Amino acid sequence: MDCSTLNRFRHDVYDCFLRSADTLWNSVDALMSTTEATSFPEISQSLWFERKWPSLYKAFEKGRIDEKRLRRTFVSYLKPPEALHWYWIGIDASSIARAEAVTSADRTAQQVHNLPECKKAVTFGWQFSTVVVLPPTPSSWTYILDQQRVHSQTTALEVAYAQLACLVPQLPAPAIVLLDRGYDATWLWCRCSSLGVGILGRLKSNRCFYRVVPPPTGKRGAPRKDGAKLQPKDRSTHGQPDGVWSGTDAKGRRVEVTFWKKVHVKQARWLDVTLIRVVRPHASNKERDPRTSWFVWIGNQDADVVQIALGYVLRFGQEHGYRFDKQALLWEKPRLRTPQQFERWSHLVAIAHNHLVLARSLVEPQLRPWESTQRQPTPQQVRRGMDKLLACLGTPARPPQPRGKSKGREKGATVKKAERFAIIRKTPKLPQLVPS
Repeated sequence: MDCSTLNRFRHDVYDCFLRSADTLWNSVDALMSTTEATSFPEISQSLWFERKWPSLYKAFEKGRIDEKRLRRTFVSYLKPPEALHWYWIGIDASSIARAEAVTSADRTAQQVHNLPECKKAVTFGWQFSTVVVLPPTPSSWTYILDQQRVHSQTTALEVAYAQLACLVPQLPAPAIVLLDRGYDATWLWCRCSSLGVGILGRLKSNRCFYRVVPPPTGKRGAPRKDGAKLQPKDRSTHGQPDGVWSGTDAKGRRVEVTFWKKVHVKQARWLDVTLIRVVRPHASNKERDPRTSWFVWIGNQDADVVQIALGYVLRFGQEHGYRFDKQALLWEKPRLRTPQQFERWSHLVAIAHNHLVLARSLVEPQLRPWESTQRQPTPQQVRRGMDKLLACLGTPARPPQPRGKSKGREKGATVKKAERFAIIRKTPKLPQLVPS
């Protein structure tokens, strides 16, 4: 990455703004360089925001962004994979809490996972599905490919498939998609099997698989459609595996990998998958750190299953990226009224995030006295040094033009009370698969 390439990226992203482009771009520069901002309007106090603070809200109210073009721009500046000649892709959904925003439409019930014991671990708000390229080591250096809101009429799994269907044909190299237990669904496995990507998903313990159908016995009646049962939580059904590997992971800790090939589920007997068990004796065996984990591999059955299974640890880099977006880039801070306005803000957060990733080698990280110099720099440390780089790059945005004072409302105009919206509690269901 050099300054000319980064400058071209800035102009290509600027061309994705169809309305209020100058204010939106000022917001991007201010967001990724103003580390002391703790709220949405404080972004307007940055030296890189050339306008007054009311224009910040007006830009997200009336601005427009070409989402398809922005997605293509992100993919076109994607760096080649560093190892193994494929991309590790992570997909996850994150909640934006809006529990008291009664004037905001399309809010749904969202489960809160990272809370201590409480009566109701549920909040209300919007949910966003994010597709990222994971770094070679779990860290905040993820690269966002797409970010979409999960509407109340659909599910996170359907949105994830739609995102993959758009992105996979544009990727310059093969990809392996890493999914957590929230995406344990046969419907998603069947759809993704036709996209030409590998799927490594974490399983729930109550899943049930079946082996290859045994040869006919010659007895009367319909032939068997499924072989012997294989259920992760029932040791008596495991039988003889197709392969066992024992070794150490990237940190030198002991790991055991066992796998069973060519198994299937009843809802999709035509889909052959590989069942993988990973045992980590050093784990604390708590809910967040289990010693035994089960995965399903959907893709090339001749691939190195052990190498793929050990790569699942990279998925936790997406959690680090979420934390950086929410804590540093103020993703969930703005109290924008409509979901469309918040979608534009989410796109700007993704632009600022990717901008820092691309500018990583051009910026000297600014470390605090208590921060270690032996570790790789974090996005926040690079963000502190963006002012110097932005001064060299310039901005594609045009300077503001004074327009005089507003005439205000017409005489006799009445201001109606903002419309209230009820919370949508009904959860949509996935389309049903017809058993083969």
